[in-house]
Amino acid sequence: MTNAEGLPSAAELTRIAQARHHDPFAVLGRHGEGGNTRVLAWLPGATAVRLVEADAPMQPLAPEGFYLWRGPADSLPAYYRLAWQDADGREHQAYDPYCFAPQLGDLDLHLFGEGRHWHAYRFLGAHPHEVDGIRGIRFAVWAPNAERVSVAGDFNRWDGRRHPMQVRGGSGVWELFIPDLTPGILYKYEIRNREHGGIHLKTDPYGQAFELRPGTATRALDDSSYSWDDADWMQRRRQTDWQRAPMAIYEVHLASWQRDADGGFLSYAELAQRLIPYVAGQGFTHIELLPVTEHPLDASWGYQTTGYFAPTSRFGDPDGFRAFVDRCHQAGIGVLLDWAPGHFPRDAFALARFDGSPLYEHADPRRGEHRDWGTYIFNYGRNEVKNFLLANAVYWLEEFHIDGLRVDAVASMLYLNYSREEGDWLPNIYGGNENLEAIEFLRELNQVTHGQHPGTLMIAEESTAWPQVTRPVWVGGLGFSMKWNMGWMHDTLLYMSKDPVHRHFHHDQLTFGLLYAFTENFVLPFSHDEVVHGKSSMLHKLPGDEWQQFANLRLLYTYMWSYPGKKLLFMGQEFGQRSEWNFDAELEWVALEHPPHAGVQALVRDLNHLYRELPALHAHEFSADGFDWIDCHDAAQSVISYQRRAGEDFVVVVLSFTPIVRERYRLGVPGPGWYRVRMNSDSAYYGGSNLGEDGVTAEPTPWMGHPYSIELTLPPLAGLILVRE
Repeated sequence: MTNAEGLPSAAELTRIAQARHHDPFAVLGRHGEGGNTRVLAWLPGATAVRLVEADAPMQPLAPEGFYLWRGPADSLPAYYRLAWQDADGREHQAYDPYCFAPQLGDLDLHLFGEGRHWHAYRFLGAHPHEVDGIRGIRFAVWAPNAERVSVAGDFNRWDGRRHPMQVRGGSGVWELFIPDLTPGILYKYEIRNREHGGIHLKTDPYGQAFELRPGTATRALDDSSYSWDDADWMQRRRQTDWQRAPMAIYEVHLASWQRDADGGFLSYAELAQRLIPYVAGQGFTHIELLPVTEHPLDASWGYQTTGYFAPTSRFGDPDGFRAFVDRCHQAGIGVLLDWAPGHFPRDAFALARFDGSPLYEHADPRRGEHRDWGTYIFNYGRNEVKNFLLANAVYWLEEFHIDGLRVDAVASMLYLNYSREEGDWLPNIYGGNENLEAIEFLRELNQVTHGQHPGTLMIAEESTAWPQVTRPVWVGGLGFSMKWNMGWMHDTLLYMSKDPVHRHFHHDQLTFGLLYAFTENFVLPFSHDEVVHGKSSMLHKLPGDEWQQFANLRLLYTYMWSYPGKKLLFMGQEFGQRSEWNFDAELEWVALEHPPHAGVQALVRDLNHLYRELPALHAHEFSADGFDWIDCHDAAQSVISYQRRAGEDFVVVVLSFTPIVRERYRLGVPGPGWYRVRMNSDSAYYGGSNLGEDGVTAEPTPWMGHPYSIELTLPPLAGLILVRE
């Protein structure tokens, strides 16, 4: 709509001035007038404006802040600069953003709308961009219910009127190329909702860096020039049969593993110097990081993410994190990332009610809110939301060479009535409690990640009896690589918490897990969740005096490392930290000055090396071919024994859960030979009483269904692992 002078109407100009116009390019920039052209600029706060290429002043218009130039069409190049003076007398010069055509490709927008753009982070967000030799930053954000979206930042005094964006048809994606901007600037999106007119200042959902908390602005980055040096690792990862390879995971919260001398956070570089040699020396194969995605609240441990595409700035910049992962790979250590697609926080500056309406979340709180956690639930049935999460998973695997994702709180995604009272949830279209959209999302997640990056691992934290979590999608499974064995963890800790005099009443808690041990690909987890919120440290979960507590802990770890399933241990547990985990301080490293703690640490180190050395302990962790009971019925003495096998190789494991020394304990074995004790958790080296033999010779005495047997001294509260030589 134009007036008699061929200019946009007063109403159009007023809407621009009030930051309410949905299509600023229809008003601002360069427009033809027959054989002439006009340039209309919007520079609130400017006192004088010149059109540089025309070497001419621009005429001020009402309302204040508009400036006009008219002239022959051929007198002005396609891209022109504005020069102006602000109220403080400072001079500025920049290309007019409104003389550039849209920069986003139609195919990108189409794939995003279908939920199939695995690299959406490459066109959404803020990216360095060049148009015909003119450099700047291209911004793009999805906000379909917005009347107007602007880029506000430290480069325009956070004035949401200055840089309104252009919406791309019905895609809901807004874009703007701002020339002359350089990486490093801070910005947010100012969004005006089209229904109620509310204005919201939001960080970029696809932002790849943020300022240090408590600041929340997104930082525009230059393209990474990091040069990776882990090609050998990446090639091996693609070719390794991970199901038959040893996997012992050290779970780490980077902010509290160690601190610097002043109690501050270590940088990614400092963590690489300290953490990687420690993990390698302890024999772990992988590090699993509690979420390093950006989050404002330390106490959330990273699980209430606000920057899904950004490594937290607490420890440095994204290239610093790349270098950390690279160094891990060069040291032979894989890196897993804890990833939380099940919910997001209500922080007003982030995803919540992003464009003034429920966008990433369901509108109905019976579908869209986690009551217990005070967070919102993603709307997995919306293509663009699903694409946000799928692209995010690909981003960490591709851009940071992450070796796998541990997907947090999968049970909360699968069930519509998860942790809800009756009447506070909505059934699916068939009347059931299964979240059909979340199920399809998880299946697609696993297909996409495994397809795009073969060899990477997807691990579910799933605590229910949902079937086929780790079975392929094509047979009806969810497609995860592995699943945490929460049942084994719960039963084991409950059994170990009992006074040994009562354990014989609870023997089934040790043996029940083998009834389902091979129905899924299991990880055995003693995670951070087991040593917080009054649950006690691992050491203090265990009964008895101090000697018995340490003996029980060594026995527990021997049981864990010899049991079928990959291993996961949270930091501090490997040396028996006495206190619960405190996210706000480093681990109690001083404990290692005391022999019992150093003994536990040495035991874990030796268990890891033994586990990696002996195929019988790791080659068939997901198959019954690798396990046989020797005796699961000796509840009276609280002893269990079993074989672990890989082909013709086998080891014998015997575990005694009472503080009684049991002499001449006979055990059936498969054949003749010398059975050497490769691990005795009661060794003096680990802080034990040093009872038991170094090895025994099998006798041709049938026992427990075997043609041969051995007699052992079973130390108190101890585990033995024997290898036939």
